[in-house]
Amino acid sequence: MRLSKMVAIITGGASGFGECIARYFAAEGAKVVIADVNADQGEQAAATLRAAGHDALFCPTDVTKTADMGRLVQTTLERFGRLDIMVNNAGISHANQPMLNVSEEAFDRIYQVNVKSIYLSAIHCVPVFRRLGGGCFINIGSTAAVRPRPGLAWYNGSKGAVVLLTKSMAVELAPDRIRVNAINPAIAETPLLTTFMGTTDTPENRAKFTASIPLGRLGRSSDVAHAAVFFADPASEFVTGVCMEVDGGRCI
Repeated sequence: MRLSKMVAIITGGASGFGECIARYFAAEGAKVVIADVNADQGEQAAATLRAAGHDALFCPTDVTKTADMGRLVQTTLERFGRLDIMVNNAGISHANQPMLNVSEEAFDRIYQVNVKSIYLSAIHCVPVFRRLGGGCFINIGSTAAVRPRPGLAWYNGSKGAVVLLTKSMAVELAPDRIRVNAINPAIAETPLLTTFMGTTDTPENRAKFTASIPLGRLGRSSDVAHAAVFFADPASEFVTGVCMEVDGGRCI
């Protein structure tokens, strides 16, 4: 198996992309720690993996708080003795709307969850990775950073920060054998779908978005999970600083 004996943390791992990444990592032999603010969903996701014979743990975590992120990493080390992969997947958005209608409170929260969380993951994971001789960050960005849609200005900007942080971290941490890559998904069938659409999920409204994707469908969580396995795989040891669109051709 591609991730045998490896230990991975997935933030926002209770649902959407994160839950699917956790399943795919576990299927490839990784021990998985699911971090999320939603305790009920997080416990259920971890329990489902354990029931399937995988080694999985849930750790309640607010990724905007350094104490929570520190506890998450420490809990992982206490349980599994190591950490190999940190997936910064937790993310939120404001609803699709005119940029001046987004409240300051919403703006602050978006940048705390989408951007500050990566800073905090570095603060707590990099020393561990250095001690262990290497590691892997996978940041979940968005095609919003490459080909932004109107109505999502502040979310787009937060994902632009994710892309540049990924490249900056990659070049600085390369001497420590710490790889940093990002995945930029297109709009996908996740709990955030209607937030990005700014309207109800109907076949007619979906058609407006699928029309902008050359391969003719919305993204799926499995598309992102496959890419995450590729980046986490030790066979990808020469791949760092890559921000890969998983978008059905939208950014061409």
